[in-house]
Amino acid sequence: MTKTDIRKVSTLGELIKSGYQSKSIKNEIRENLIGKLQRAEPCFTGIVGYEETVIPDVERALLSRHNILFLGLRGQAKTRMARQMVALLDEYIPIVAGSEVNDDPLQPISRYARELIREKGNDTPVAWLHRSERYGEKLATPDVSVADLVGDIDPIKAANLKLNFSDEMAIHYGIIPRSNRCIFVINEIPDLQARIQVALFNILEEGDVQIRGFKLRIPLDILFVFTANPEDYTNRGSIVTPLKDRIESQILTHYPKTIDSAMTITEQEADIADRQRSLVKAGDLIKRLIEQVSFEARASEFVDKKSGVSARLSISALENAYSAAERRAILNKEKETQVWVNDLAGIIPSITGKIELVYEGEQEGPFQVAMNLLDKAIRSLFTAYFPNPDSLKKRKGAQPVENPYRSIQSWFDKGNALNLLFNMKDAEKIQSLYTVDGLHALVKKYFKQASEKETALLMEFVLHGLSAYSLISKRIVDNKIEFKDLMGSMLNFGNTSAFSDEEIERED
Repeated sequence: MTKTDIRKVSTLGELIKSGYQSKSIKNEIRENLIGKLQRAEPCFTGIVGYEETVIPDVERALLSRHNILFLGLRGQAKTRMARQMVALLDEYIPIVAGSEVNDDPLQPISRYARELIREKGNDTPVAWLHRSERYGEKLATPDVSVADLVGDIDPIKAANLKLNFSDEMAIHYGIIPRSNRCIFVINEIPDLQARIQVALFNILEEGDVQIRGFKLRIPLDILFVFTANPEDYTNRGSIVTPLKDRIESQILTHYPKTIDSAMTITEQEADIADRQRSLVKAGDLIKRLIEQVSFEARASEFVDKKSGVSARLSISALENAYSAAERRAILNKEKETQVWVNDLAGIIPSITGKIELVYEGEQEGPFQVAMNLLDKAIRSLFTAYFPNPDSLKKRKGAQPVENPYRSIQSWFDKGNALNLLFNMKDAEKIQSLYTVDGLHALVKKYFKQASEKETALLMEFVLHGLSAYSLISKRIVDNKIEFKDLMGSMLNFGNTSAFSDEEIERED
């Protein structure tokens, strides 16, 4: 009987006649994984940056028929990896119809299935379970009980069926027995109380389920996947040694190692409305700045590194950047616009909500830290587009280097200032940027093929970059960002904002 019509089988006798052979879930996944590898098909899709690290580790673990522990900080796709393992299951498997624990008709484990087969024999009804239904997941919290996971006596069921409480048929199975022949995931395993973890150890090692004082020999067939945060693992709880010893493969996850990988993930996961995409264009520079903020946060002395900085920061930030530009365009009745560097002030709520601060960061304040991270991202990325201002400083015995920013600095040194309103129309902003001597010429020198709007964005970026390197000043005043000469800004220090505080610290 072919795979396409095997679901026509409706009884145990027909199943035996079809030649169906039982196999454990781990062997099932192993065989299907081998097939995918032989056909050079990707086993995990949409998982970026793990191609040479985590994914090979997972494939080796599955080929070894191991239970798996994913150990990594938040936002590292641990649960997503587990969920995608469902694609490695057979499309359908047979179960004894009505079984609560997905009994294999050829190898039943529950009393219900055994008695049904004893009574009906080859006429025992068979149902088919799709692989999408063969996944169970539980978030570990301190209030999770053995009854939740394993089961308990159901007094109402016992009364209705007139059963003794010691009768196996009086048991209400928990989520783990109901996940027999499935993939079962427990997220944040260290949060489980030690006695609950011991119950899991018994299931992993012996197949024993103990409920209310009597033992059941139920050899559950489950692929267990656990996830844990290293910080939680050491501070909020731990995995008991016997359980950890029975989890055969511990796989370390990580954040994206390159900006390009991070950009791919963010673009893939960000929920940008079609109307936003048609109205707002976000250039490569803007997307790189947003990703750089996450990289700066992970390295910041003000951010708790043990807690981590989730990829969700960049995802939320990109969504907010689109929305900031969209709001401005709606207010100005513009039919199209782009995300400007000024619009990135709108991503601050995405930063403050996604970082855990250490004591020094709390003293600075989340808003100030977020602003500083944005400023550092601009500084870090600036040298990928334009000459490093630090390399232009005079050094003893060194030949003088031509300063490409001299005209721009001179314009500000003459007492000129540039005010860029947050809700400024694009045409007005471009016109304002052109008033700064040497700004357009500088951009065109390095980006000859840039369009008018790309050029204008780079011109704005130059101003923010020069501020980040303390060549000019930048501060937020009400609804605008004001660029001035550095000395004039220092004389008016009482009026400075989060942007200029960072400048003054660097100058000192």
